[in-house]
Amino acid sequence: MHEGILRNTRTGAAILASEPYFISPEGDLLDLEFEPIFDLKAIARRKPNLWRYREAIPIALDENIVSVNEGFTPLLPLNFLGNQVWVKQEQLFSSGSYKDRGASVLMSKVKSLGIKHVVQDSSGNAGCAIAAYSAVAGISCEIFVPASTSSSKIRQIQAYGAKIQLIEGSREKTAEAARAASRSSYYASHCVNPYFFQGTKTFAYEICEQMDWKVPETLILPAGNGTLILGCFIGFNDLMRAGITDRVPKIIAIQAEACSPLLHAFNQTSMPAITPTLAEGIAIEHPVRMHQILDAVHSTQGFFIGVTESEIMESQRECGLHGFYIEPSAAATIAGVKRFLNGYSSASVVTLFSGHGLKK
Repeated sequence: MHEGILRNTRTGAAILASEPYFISPEGDLLDLEFEPIFDLKAIARRKPNLWRYREAIPIALDENIVSVNEGFTPLLPLNFLGNQVWVKQEQLFSSGSYKDRGASVLMSKVKSLGIKHVVQDSSGNAGCAIAAYSAVAGISCEIFVPASTSSSKIRQIQAYGAKIQLIEGSREKTAEAARAASRSSYYASHCVNPYFFQGTKTFAYEICEQMDWKVPETLILPAGNGTLILGCFIGFNDLMRAGITDRVPKIIAIQAEACSPLLHAFNQTSMPAITPTLAEGIAIEHPVRMHQILDAVHSTQGFFIGVTESEIMESQRECGLHGFYIEPSAAATIAGVKRFLNGYSSASVVTLFSGHGLKK
């Protein structure tokens, strides 16, 4: 099975995917160019996990797949403000968030490259996912987190056997420390490493299959480092190029108003000072792939919505009263869904519970 090629996003230079690069030799971001194959009859016969799309995932050998049968989470019709919304239950993943999608594919690539040690920086969920799949793969793992990260997320990362590095200061300081450590390791970054998006794109595949290979009109997603937005943009474009669908859904991206650089960049407005937010999982002041995220949303005729802390708290409480315990970052997305429903109409809306409520 072919693995595609890595492409320098600045210069266009190509790098063989068999080489252990997570950024270019010049320090530029890389994208993976890979042409997926979809055999719908074969897919229908396979186990209900994300690896059912085997020929659409750029891992050459089955023996290198790192998996715990993750994926194919339920897509439930739920009611918000009198409207039916389809909600994908991503909080049900093994580590408690959709980041397991990216971790499964990324750590499979790491295993195929023969790498024995990885570093990652994360405010929580991505670190948990990389630590978990490193444990499954038998690969040593070091996770850099802000010192302010919730103790429950830190304990979860440590439970997988990963080493924790607490970094004082901003989320960006944490990323800088991890990048410095990656000079002597491999950077299993959920926002820099292009293989992570090859996992999050399966969210799009699953939605499409669960809707009888149709595309929803509107997709409402969290926006921090944009890993799910970019994954969905890749995935729905894959399906369209393969002739399975004829369009990409409109992407509505949700940020907490307290930390909303993407919203202000998209609207070309000045951003006020960053303040703390309950939605720490999407509180990213300088998203490394900002321009790609903005381009993805713009190209689908989508837009950004900001939500307040009170809206986040109310949405978390409301979801709990309906039997769903979700984390504040997930509740921010649901708050955005309600904002959208208050001002816009759509034939079909799909969103998600992105993380479990135990991840406070």
